[in-house]
Amino acid sequence: MPPESQAVARDRPATGDRAAPAVDRSPKLAPLAPEPGAEARPRVVILGAGFGGLSAAMALRRAPVEVVVIDRRNHHLFQPLLYQVATATLQPAEIAMPIRRVLRRQASTEVLLGEVRGIDPDQRKVSVDGLQVDYDYLVVATGSAFSYFGHPDWAEHAPGLKSIEDALTIRRRVLLAFERAEIALDDEQRRRHLTFVIVGGGPTGVELAGAIADMARNTLAPDFRRFDPTRARIILVEAAPRLLGGMPEDLAGYAHRSLESVGVEVKLNCMVEAVDERGVVAGGERIEADTVIWGAGVAASPAGEWLGVETDKGGRLTVGTDLSLPGRPEVFVIGDAALALDEHGKPLPGLAAVAQQQGKFVGKLITGLTSGQEKRPRFRYRNWGELATIGPHLAVADFGWIRLKGWLAWWLWGAVHIFYLIGFGNRVMVMLEWLWAYLTFRRGARLITGPAR
Repeated sequence: MPPESQAVARDRPATGDRAAPAVDRSPKLAPLAPEPGAEARPRVVILGAGFGGLSAAMALRRAPVEVVVIDRRNHHLFQPLLYQVATATLQPAEIAMPIRRVLRRQASTEVLLGEVRGIDPDQRKVSVDGLQVDYDYLVVATGSAFSYFGHPDWAEHAPGLKSIEDALTIRRRVLLAFERAEIALDDEQRRRHLTFVIVGGGPTGVELAGAIADMARNTLAPDFRRFDPTRARIILVEAAPRLLGGMPEDLAGYAHRSLESVGVEVKLNCMVEAVDERGVVAGGERIEADTVIWGAGVAASPAGEWLGVETDKGGRLTVGTDLSLPGRPEVFVIGDAALALDEHGKPLPGLAAVAQQQGKFVGKLITGLTSGQEKRPRFRYRNWGELATIGPHLAVADFGWIRLKGWLAWWLWGAVHIFYLIGFGNRVMVMLEWLWAYLTFRRGARLITGPAR
């Protein structure tokens, strides 16, 4: 039975002489009421409202389908700027937007707040906190979490940066470290408070290290009396032989030198061996530090377990050239959850731009399938470039045909990030915050909230 027909048949009771299967008593999400005289529409269920999921939903706005977006949080988060919340430059609301507000003009789209508990691909059902949601097409865009390489207990002492909650936790720990240094009883205790270890030399680690160094040198320096915040020790630990592995070597070298110029210690070829409440062991060296931040390695969501298929070591699901799951043409996997290959057979990077393009592609593909299109095109990722910032006037940009570094790359980095923010109001607020911080070296979000750890 084709997916279009199932939209009509999915709620009918079983008939015939054979014994009926066990009845699922879980409540089911009723389909949206179609226009009078119109046929029932296929239902597209999208798991996750990150860059990929939201792009897919928006690409389906004119499709003859019913769209259900499911996320465990009620907001879309602009993750590339999350580190600025963690370092007290921006407020959470300036980089997030309620999902319902983003999709409010799409009458055929509804949003469910809930946790996915499982998927039955044979019955085409998603279990969401006890509610059964039938689907004709499924888009899995559940993203990823940080991987602690078999040491989940490290997460308590070294938070990652994937959510607003993570950013607020890191902000609290960083600001508390300076406050505790002010009342430290001896130099050894103060050194531990003022030592910050960032694990991972990708964009997240580089940007966090640069931002904490800028905060210590320019923002906090005039505010404390019993110690000098510029004495803070910021250490960036990377297991690979260089930073920013996805960028050209000359730009990675520039980022390395720029970090050192603002006081960051960069340790390359350095594996983390242990993490506890008093610091880390890295490269055989014990580093006493109150604040450790994790930015190394990611693992996909448990979508593989839900669908009963094998995954790679990072938990990603292998997809075909049309981003569908092999043997399940109605199931699409995009973003960090997908192991998609480019035309050279190399895995696509886990970038927001990849997820956005994949979401748009899948939305258009499903629109075509519901209109009778049979041929499925191949997804092709267009690399518009990669950017990373180290601090004011310090950034790198790689567009393939041109490479930029320094102040021009920094201004371009800011323009690109403001352009991609959801909502005009967010763009204005972020632009004003950046301008204010740049002119005064002040950070307007230096509030310590939550528990004292």
